Amino acid sequence: MKIRPDDKRLSYSGRIDWSDPRAPVFIYPCTSVAFRFAGERLKVHVENRRAYWANYLGCIIDGRQVTLPLPETGEAILEIPVEEEKREHSALLFKRQDACHEVKLTCIEIGEGGTLLDALPKPARRIEVYGDSVSAGEVAEAADYAGREDPEHNGEYSNSWYSYAWLTARALHAELHDIAQGGIALLDGTGWFHAPDYIGMETAWNKIRYQRELGEILRWDFEKYIPHVVIVAFGQNDSNPEDYMKEDFHGKKAENWRRRYRRFLEGLRAVYPAAHIVCCTTLLFHDRAWDDAIGQVVEEMADGKITQYLFERNGVGTPGHLRITEAKEMAAELSAYMENLGIEEWSETENKECRS
Repeated sequence: MKIRPDDKRLSYSGRIDWSDPRAPVFIYPCTSVAFRFAGERLKVHVENRRAYWANYLGCIIDGRQVTLPLPETGEAILEIPVEEEKREHSALLFKRQDACHEVKLTCIEIGEGGTLLDALPKPARRIEVYGDSVSAGEVAEAADYAGREDPEHNGEYSNSWYSYAWLTARALHAELHDIAQGGIALLDGTGWFHAPDYIGMETAWNKIRYQRELGEILRWDFEKYIPHVVIVAFGQNDSNPEDYMKEDFHGKKAENWRRRYRRFLEGLRAVYPAAHIVCCTTLLFHDRAWDDAIGQVVEEMADGKITQYLFERNGVGTPGHLRITEAKEMAAELSAYMENLGIEEWSETENKECRS
């Protein structure tokens, strides 16, 4: 049985390019489609467009995780092993990596005689993350390198399922949109992403697609997803090519960054008037001056729903990307902090679920 991607029994999450309703394009990490079915086999038809690295999709099938290699470019049919003794199955197909590639979903097959079941309802709580490689789960699966520099890799260790962002969302029973891109900084022309013409979060934050090489630049409609909490987690790639915040905290470049960071937060507040906004960096090594700069902006804005969080090992936890154990450490702290923000909307959504 073949299922079209626009079937209403499929449950999607994430910023998705729906220009063609029969062929949605996944761009951001953690973007997913969840479904339940009765059948003896599962295949997904996709089309990949690669920018860099080797590319992979992830799938949670009946609680078991499977990694699915993708071709560099073009179409592929990915077969996902199914436990035949089970009558009904649950699946979550998701994007493991950032915009190192885009993948188009064109068809799902569940075998002859199979039945697509109604998806379970989405979580009532909603969070959104704006971040860099740590928020995307880059190199998370390199377990033997916890607390160490990264090993040589070609994308095979990256897995958004183990990012602190998705771990936090699962701990809070929340839906997640993860607007994360490896190497990204706030300002265009800085950071590590899209060299030599570096693209910053100030360009990417309101887009579905932000790399012209992969297709038409597409703006996001913020009415489609209204988060209760927004996490802003960048400021550590911003030291490249010059660590001006460390070298001259009161200099013109540092002042410009703080002004533009404030403008970014004001943009978020404009599209999300009621959201709580949590500003942070991560355990990845970086100079404390960047956290001080964020703290200064938050204090000056004097918005009771914009706060800063500093992790116990903020900026000193690891010289490499966060592995699973370190991402869990961040998620435990962040989810506890967010639970104590006193978000009325979260209590209201929980009560509605209890009454339903």
